Amino acid sequence: MKTTGTVTGKATTPYAANRPRPRLGHLLLLCALLLTAFATATPAQAADTADTADTADTADTADTADTADTQAAYLAKQLRTNPVYVTDQLPREIPKSTTPAFTKLAKRTGVPTYVLVLPMEAADGEALLGAVHDRLGEDGLYVLIDDSSVTDASAYGVTAPADDAVTTAQYELPFDAGPLRSFERFVDVIAEGGEKAAARAEAAREKYDSDGEPADLYIGPSDRDNQSFLTGMAITGVPLAMLLLIPYVRRWWRRRPGAPVTLKKPQQSRRWTRWILPVAALATAAAITASAPHVFDQTTSSASPRPRAIDLNARLDRVAEGLDQDPIYQDPESPRALDRTQLAQLHARIEKFQSSKGGGPVFMALVPQLYEDESESDEEYFAYAVHDKLGKDGLYIVADPLDGYINVFNYGLGLDSYGPLNDLPESVTYGDEKSDAADDHLLGERLTSVMTALDKTERTDEPTTPGEPYPLTDPITEDELQPLFYGDFWPGLFIGALMAGAVLGLVAAVLGIVRKSLLRRNPDPLQTSTLPTASPAMPTQAYLRDTARTELRAMAREFDTGETADTRARNRYDATMLLAPDGDAVDDLPPATLTAVIILARATRAALAGDDSTLCCGVNPLHGPAKTSRHVRTSSVETRRRMLPLCEVCLDDPHKIPARLLKLPPNGRPYYEDELLSEAPKGFTKLGRKVREAAHVQ
Repeated sequence: MKTTGTVTGKATTPYAANRPRPRLGHLLLLCALLLTAFATATPAQAADTADTADTADTADTADTADTADTQAAYLAKQLRTNPVYVTDQLPREIPKSTTPAFTKLAKRTGVPTYVLVLPMEAADGEALLGAVHDRLGEDGLYVLIDDSSVTDASAYGVTAPADDAVTTAQYELPFDAGPLRSFERFVDVIAEGGEKAAARAEAAREKYDSDGEPADLYIGPSDRDNQSFLTGMAITGVPLAMLLLIPYVRRWWRRRPGAPVTLKKPQQSRRWTRWILPVAALATAAAITASAPHVFDQTTSSASPRPRAIDLNARLDRVAEGLDQDPIYQDPESPRALDRTQLAQLHARIEKFQSSKGGGPVFMALVPQLYEDESESDEEYFAYAVHDKLGKDGLYIVADPLDGYINVFNYGLGLDSYGPLNDLPESVTYGDEKSDAADDHLLGERLTSVMTALDKTERTDEPTTPGEPYPLTDPITEDELQPLFYGDFWPGLFIGALMAGAVLGLVAAVLGIVRKSLLRRNPDPLQTSTLPTASPAMPTQAYLRDTARTELRAMAREFDTGETADTRARNRYDATMLLAPDGDAVDDLPPATLTAVIILARATRAALAGDDSTLCCGVNPLHGPAKTSRHVRTSSVETRRRMLPLCEVCLDDPHKIPARLLKLPPNGRPYYEDELLSEAPKGFTKLGRKVREAAHVQ
């Protein structure tokens, strides 16, 4: 039996008695572990502190780098999916649905080609292409295109005349050629190779310097109005000018002083005037009407294809989806305006406002507002469309990262519409010199100011909304030109008629001046009132020829083609034409025939002028019309009297009648002894009938 006791004054217990004693090796190992732990404790703590500081510094640096590089990273990610990326922010100019067309062209370069179609304001040229290449890590030809043309291109690891192709595309094409046609020209130059591309670029540059920019390919609405007006003027002005000018000029030409006589059948001239000219004028009007749409065949004012519904909704869907996940949405295609710190601060302010009394959701969309986008650069319409797609009431803040503008729209929150939120200073909404000079337009600070104003805005019981915005231009039809026969076409018809009259007046004035000039060289025949005293009793053969030629020309000029010529005038004209079939070529005609030509030509002119005289002076038919008939002596030797019609001069002085009697050359016999001229005292009708009988014409 065991008992407990004390040994050397120390009490022992059963546990203590049974505990093994520690060995020396174990004690040494324990000391070594304690020393190691003590030695490493302080350095580890210092290392942890240093790591924390380094992490903070790295976070700040990465924050800044991420802000600058997020755009390139996003675009590189898109190019991994498809080597051609077309933005959804330019549907009015270059819809996203044109991606297959760009892709097809890119395959013709012969080298790997990566294409970025972005808004001009969001692209930083070669710097962006270099950043995207570094992110993508693929060699090839990188091309940057904006809403009008190819702007930059760089070749990485491949051989391609990128600079020459860009130069050629920019100098050979007009500004309105469009990005797709510009890229097509770029691809063609790339495919030609280095030497040809360089020569073509130099030629394009020289031509641009000498001739300027190529002519535009498209016209605008004002140009179409001018085309419509011009078409209307031509349709009425040209035919009317034909109907007015051609008869007038033809008549003037026939009647011009010194004009040769060209005798024609009156019936032929009449048919020409009454039928051929009106038909020709009508055919001209029809031809102008039919050909004008082919001459002015433009139907659109831009090279941009028509956008589809999916193109117009692509960006709105993207923004709405982003805001559904995060109340702050930054456009990934644009340079980032907010860094991580600013984002965290704005998120905190948004949560604070939403949880405050009378608060609500806040949605910030940092998206460019461009004239070529679906909203036509209308921030109110953009906010309205995003709100409609998102389906959530709240305060919608639209901030443009490219120009720095900020707009606030309230949909369904009870806020005082006259409070601080609506009285934001322009330095917050539009920016100032300081914000304009900054790359990010200080959007972080200015959006914070907006949130501060929002916190101060009084709450109301009634929710407010801006309502529906003003309607935009229809993006599908905005580039369509009006029909040619529309708008200014109708006033053009009226002005064309006035212009035809004005041209007639101008031509008449010019021809009047010309006629006066010609009269100085070729005086008109003597007036009828001067004939009795001016016509000789014994004319020479030369006098008869010259007078006949002059009278024939005057008759041909004055003879109307059926408008005023009556039966008398046409009969006398026909008789004259039978005597002088060769016009004013009268040199071979005998004196009696020349005299008859003069008598009938003057009678024709008198009938055209409305003179109803039927007899000519029987003493001298060259005296002109007779006034009355008398028994007179025609010889100073004979006492026999003859009944002759007398002109006024012969009637007033009958004693001089024998001396005034017309005697024909060369032997001086009285005219009435000639078989033809014997009918002259009996009247123009009988003289004409005698002429037709002699010519065997009924």
